[in-house]
Amino acid sequence: MKTILPCRIKPILFLALFFLSSCAYKQQHALFKTDVPQPVATVPNPVYPTYKICPGDLLQIRNLQNIKYIAEEQTGSAVATQAPNYQVEEDGTVALPALGRIAVAGLTKLQAARKIEELYKSSLLKDPIIDLKIINLKVTILGEVRTQGNYLLLKDKTNLVDMIGEAGGLTDKANEKTIQIIRGDKANPQVIVADLNNIKTLAKLDLNLQNGDIIYVSQNKRTVRNESMQNVSTIVQAALVFLNTALIIYTLTKK
Repeated sequence: MKTILPCRIKPILFLALFFLSSCAYKQQHALFKTDVPQPVATVPNPVYPTYKICPGDLLQIRNLQNIKYIAEEQTGSAVATQAPNYQVEEDGTVALPALGRIAVAGLTKLQAARKIEELYKSSLLKDPIIDLKIINLKVTILGEVRTQGNYLLLKDKTNLVDMIGEAGGLTDKANEKTIQIIRGDKANPQVIVADLNNIKTLAKLDLNLQNGDIIYVSQNKRTVRNESMQNVSTIVQAALVFLNTALIIYTLTKK
C-alpha cells in the first residue's frame, strides 16, 4: 500500500503540470480603435515649442542649388560626398566656409537655415537654398519592440507611432495600451502614457518626440501571467524529479 499511494498522486501532478505549461499565447494587437470608451479630458493638449539649436549640436548644412552635388547624390556615384557637418561651439556659434563664425544657438532649424541663406546670398552665392538638419537628436526605445536601441530624430514632429515603426513595430508580447514616454530632467522625469488601442492617440501633441526621450513598451498581462505560470511549472518539474528520486530510494531501501 505504501507504493500504491504515490502512483495515484503522480497522474494528478502531471495533469497539473500540463495545464501550467501549455498556455501558449500570441497577442493580437488591436490598434487605433474608434469605439474605445474615452476618459473625460481634464487637461488640454500642451503645446511643445520647436526645438532650438544648442551648443554641442551637430548641424548638417548644404546648398540645394549645388546641382553637381544633387546629381551625384541621386545617381549614387562613388564620387558623391556627404553634406558636411558643423558642430555648434560652446559660445553658440558655428564656423562656416567663407562666412566665419555665425551665431545659431537659440534659433530653430528653419530660422538658422534662413539666416545662413541670407548671409551667403548677400556676400557669396546667387539665390542659395540652404538645407539644415540637426543630426545628433535622438530617442531611446526599449522593451517589447522588434529592434531596441537609439534612433535619430531627423525630421520635425516625429511622433511615437513613427518611432515604433522605425523600431520594426511591437512584438506579440507588447502591451499597446500603456506605452510610456519618459522625458525631461532625470532627477524629476515626466512620464507620458500612450494608448495605441485608441485612435485619438494620434492627435495628442505630447506624443511628438523630443530629444532624449525614452520610450518603454512593457509586456501585456497575459504574457506576464504565462511567464509566471512557466516559472511555477519549472518548480513543479523540479519537485517531481525530487519526488520520483525519493520514491525510488524509498522503494529500494524497503526491499
